[in-house]
Amino acid sequence: MELLPLLQSLYQSGKKGYKTGTEIQEGLIKKTPDSKDTGFVPGRYGQSVLGPGFKKELREQDITLRQTPMEFLGAYASRAIVDVANDGTRTHYWRYNHPAAIAQRVSDIALDAAGLPQGIVGRSAISLGIAAPAIASAGTFDITNPGELFRQKGYAQTYAEEGSEDRRETSQPAQELFERFFLGRTGRPLKYDTAKEDIPDLTPGRYGNYMDYLYNDKGLLGIGIVKGTMENLQGVPEVRIAGFPFSLPGAGGFAAGTTGAIVAANTVKRASSNVIKPAERRSIAKRGTLGGVVGSALGVAVGNVMNEQIASANRQRLPTLQNYTEQGNI
Repeated sequence: MELLPLLQSLYQSGKKGYKTGTEIQEGLIKKTPDSKDTGFVPGRYGQSVLGPGFKKELREQDITLRQTPMEFLGAYASRAIVDVANDGTRTHYWRYNHPAAIAQRVSDIALDAAGLPQGIVGRSAISLGIAAPAIASAGTFDITNPGELFRQKGYAQTYAEEGSEDRRETSQPAQELFERFFLGRTGRPLKYDTAKEDIPDLTPGRYGNYMDYLYNDKGLLGIGIVKGTMENLQGVPEVRIAGFPFSLPGAGGFAAGTTGAIVAANTVKRASSNVIKPAERRSIAKRGTLGGVVGSALGVAVGNVMNEQIASANRQRLPTLQNYTEQGNI
C-alpha cells in the first residue's frame, strides 16, 4: 500500500472514532441498560480518560484498541479534550484550589449565562481555547523555556540534586513536569546570585522584599491563603492563592478569552426555534473556540504590556548610577 492512501485511511478511521467518541459523550448514542452515565453535567467535575465507563461504551460500538486502533485513538482524542478542559483527571488534585482553576470556573459560569450550548466536546473545546493561552502566561511555568522543562525564571527546579551549586538543573525530569503541569507548582526561588542570572535587573531590595512577602506576609485575613504584591521577582504584580501564583496576563487571558468566545458564538445565525440544531451547535463550537483563543491571546498581550509599564515605573524609583555618583557613593 502506498503511503498517501495509507495515511488517508488512518485519518478517516481516526476521524470516525472521534465522531463516535463525541456522540457517546454528548448522549447521542443510546446506552445499554447496564451502561454507566458518562455524560457531562455543567458545573460538576469533568470526565477522565482513565474512567472505565467510556472504554466500555466504545466496546459496545465495536471500537477497541486491538481491533480498531485508529478509531479507538480518535475516540480518546475527543475524551482528552473533555478531560483537560474540565479537570477530569485532576479533579482530586487541582479543582478550585488553584487560581487558574478558579478563573476557569468563573469563565464557565459566564459561558453558561450567555447560553452557549452544553454539548460536552464543543463546549470543552471553547473552554480549552480560552484557558490555554491564559494558563501558559499565568506565572506557573515559562512556555519559552523548554530546555529547562519550562522552569519559571528566578525559580529552582523542585528535584535539583541535593547540595547542587546550580538548582536550575533537575535530576528527575518526569516528576518535575508532573508537578509543574499537573499540580501547578513553581518550586522555590533561587538564591539571589543565581536568580539574577535569570533576571538581570533583579536588585537585592526587590529580592529581599519578595522573599519577605513569600514567606512572612499573611495576606488577606491574616491566614496566608490570598495575598498579593506589586513586585515579584520579575518586578511585576502577582497574586497568590493557596500559594499558587497568578498574573495580569493570565487574568486578562481568561477575561478577554471568555468575552471573545461569547461574541464569536453569537455571530452564528440560529433558527427561531428554541432547539439548537446539530449544525448550529457545531458552528457555535467552532466560532466560540476561535473567538476564545484569539480573545485570550489578546488579553495576555494586553496584560504583558501592563506588566512592562508597571515594571518600568518600579525601576524608575530605584537610584540611578548618577544618583550614587552625586551623593559621593562611588
